Amino acid sequence: MAPIHPTAIVDPGAEVASDAEIGPYSTVGPDVVLEAGVVVQAHAVVTGITRVGERTRIFPFSCVGGEPQDKSFAGESTQLVIGKDNVIREHTTLHVGTKKGGGCTEVGDDNLIMNGVHVAHDCRVGSHTIIASYSVLAGHVIVEDHAVLGGYTGVLQFTRIGESVMAAGNAKISQDAPPFSMVAGDRARLVGINNVGLKRRGLPDETRQAIKRAFHLIFNSKLRLQPALEQVREELGEVPEVQHLVQFLEKSERGFCR
Repeated sequence: MAPIHPTAIVDPGAEVASDAEIGPYSTVGPDVVLEAGVVVQAHAVVTGITRVGERTRIFPFSCVGGEPQDKSFAGESTQLVIGKDNVIREHTTLHVGTKKGGGCTEVGDDNLIMNGVHVAHDCRVGSHTIIASYSVLAGHVIVEDHAVLGGYTGVLQFTRIGESVMAAGNAKISQDAPPFSMVAGDRARLVGINNVGLKRRGLPDETRQAIKRAFHLIFNSKLRLQPALEQVREELGEVPEVQHLVQFLEKSERGFCR
């Protein structure tokens, strides 16, 4: 039997693993799945069609799986899927998706989502990210693996945050942030390469040097974008991280920070 506090309200339709914990005055809705080792602390709400992966911890006063803040939402059966080993701190809100956005908001594994963060409908957050306090992801935002968003970061809808991006606190990001970059400001601009983040990930020196060369050709040389990308492919196309950088930029629909 799951350790459920007697003051918690857990709908009989919820699927709760035998070792999941639900704290005092928390609410778990009928379409919720809490996998093994999940902890829902006091006064948290988990609702909607929501799956919470193994060992994820949800802290007090968070609202997970609520309806999207979108006028087009009309009660469709959309969902929120959260992976394993996440930490979702106090007063955080994560909403289910919308039909027009594909129907699902997704959060990967091993993310630290600090207090007061809002992850809106149809967002896709990768794994191993850190989203600091009071940051806001508007609808349809993509955050790739290993990204770090400083406190009070605001991300406009349909914007992409690339792999291993470091966004400074108070950044207002309205264009795609290129993978492996540091961005800052309102509106956010490219500051440089996230060298510290790449070292912490353990990327080999030759990979980091390849990324540095690619950034020089794309952002600092006098080449136009397309010739620069072609030269990067020719020189560094065998490096997976560089391939990802080029593909990310080519797929940008909003433009990207420069």
